[in-house]
Amino acid sequence: MHTSPATRRIGRAAAAALAALLAATACSSQGGSADVAKTVVPTVDAEDNNPQPLENIKDGGELREPLQQWITQWNPYQVDGNYGDAVEIMGYVEAKIFRVDAKGAYHPVPEYLVSAEVTSTSPQVVTYKLNPKAVWSDGTPLSYRDFEAVWKASNGKDPAYNLADPAGYEQISGVEQGADAGEVKVTFSEPYADWQSLFRPLLPASGLSTPQAFNEGWIEKVPTFGGPFVVSTIDKTAQTITLTPNPRWWGPKPKLDRITFRVLDAAAITQSYLNNEIDFASAGTASSYGQLKDAKDSVIRTGTPWDEVHISFGSNGALADQKVRQALGRALDRASLIKIANKGVPIEFKPLDNHLFMTNQNGYKANSGDWATYDPATAKKWLDEAGWKDSGGTLSKDGQPLELHYVMSDGSNQTQVDLASAVQNMLQQVGVKLTIDKVPSKEYFTKYIDQGKFDLASWRNTDSFPLSKTVALFRAPQGDNVFGNYSKLSTPEIDSLLRKAAGTLDPAQAAALYNQADTKIWELGHTVELYQRPSIVAIRKGLANYGASSLADVVITSVGWQK
Repeated sequence: MHTSPATRRIGRAAAAALAALLAATACSSQGGSADVAKTVVPTVDAEDNNPQPLENIKDGGELREPLQQWITQWNPYQVDGNYGDAVEIMGYVEAKIFRVDAKGAYHPVPEYLVSAEVTSTSPQVVTYKLNPKAVWSDGTPLSYRDFEAVWKASNGKDPAYNLADPAGYEQISGVEQGADAGEVKVTFSEPYADWQSLFRPLLPASGLSTPQAFNEGWIEKVPTFGGPFVVSTIDKTAQTITLTPNPRWWGPKPKLDRITFRVLDAAAITQSYLNNEIDFASAGTASSYGQLKDAKDSVIRTGTPWDEVHISFGSNGALADQKVRQALGRALDRASLIKIANKGVPIEFKPLDNHLFMTNQNGYKANSGDWATYDPATAKKWLDEAGWKDSGGTLSKDGQPLELHYVMSDGSNQTQVDLASAVQNMLQQVGVKLTIDKVPSKEYFTKYIDQGKFDLASWRNTDSFPLSKTVALFRAPQGDNVFGNYSKLSTPEIDSLLRKAAGTLDPAQAAALYNQADTKIWELGHTVELYQRPSIVAIRKGLANYGASSLADVVITSVGWQK
């Protein structure tokens, strides 16, 4: 199950950030099992989105998009709302105060910020000067109170706020009005390098001021808007959501007069695109690429976003033992698993040997070492050392067999099934019985992954950029809040390294700390990374300023149909 259609930039949230931020793995081979030559090279640090000046774009028109699941929680700071589709839409209807370009650099959005800069380093103080025209849909001007409300709800000090990720906000010591009502001063108790990633989007204080408003006030509705579009209709029966231009919007008028989202099962998206019912579809699977590459009135666009596919280990039962998890890492043949996913797709999927950096990011190092080297003999040895003894081809301990469960969505495509079956066979070779449990697709994340109810599972983390957004994926849980660390596996050393890296202003020093943390994550037996997933999408011909990006945000006011 994907959290967003394909791999476009969706608000830069971490896994959901980043809890954002989750999607199912692998690629389908149905209808396209024959391999194809790896002849397509995806764009790197560029935007494959048919860039056009505004004068070349028609006024009006509709963009039709698929939704992978119905959006219940709209607050992206709340743990249930920080996932792909919701974050993408909230970036269109709320105050996204910074925009990221194709090289990953942040820029203040002039509709919201006249300027934003570090005005002191000891302590670190960031001063924001607001655009005086910026107002919420109820007419209230944007102010320091909105920044303050986001901070207080997201800093982790009040457990009643069921937040997605306190990273960055927990480093803030105060938010206050500056020289006048249009100036905001944010003071940090310790340095935070990725301060530009905070308050994105900025939400109104009225919707965050109490735990009840934060947790429940955004369920099935968006109470206040601050972006170029508003959510004009939410039709749960028809499973459609419609955005229209914000009548109070003070910036450049959007080119589109409507964006319509419709919930579609992953398997139905390709056919809906071929039926001209939607304008965007993933072509990243053998099946979808085979059907979409020659579709009428369509083009294929490619890119290299922050998007990874992995297999995560749980932390219950036998997997509470690090030695067992390490053994499973040696039992998996990553090259074969990647080959399964890559079959029938024109881009080569290369192994990913880092949990935090993508292969096209500055600072990337291959840190997997021997932890992800296929070595069944060593896997058997380590399992034996962990007390799991061979009893007729299967392993047991204290009279109990070593039986694990691979949890996957019942909406999984054939290659996801093939990948799970391959894992099952690999573990069988070292004496581990693995049962594949298919669960309802609508419950896959909410009742299983989010709750840590799995032994093995595979999904995607997308848009964990900047790197501080990855902290939530591996930090220690606090009570019932696991942030984005659904395996619930961490160590004080990993926590310390990640936090230190996030507070290091020098990029080279920060990269060194992140890589130290990554080496420890491999050793922990938390996750076996498979590959960085390229963006391969089918786009309706004539759609401008929209497509397969690398690190860049969509400028939704510039999206439209070419004249």
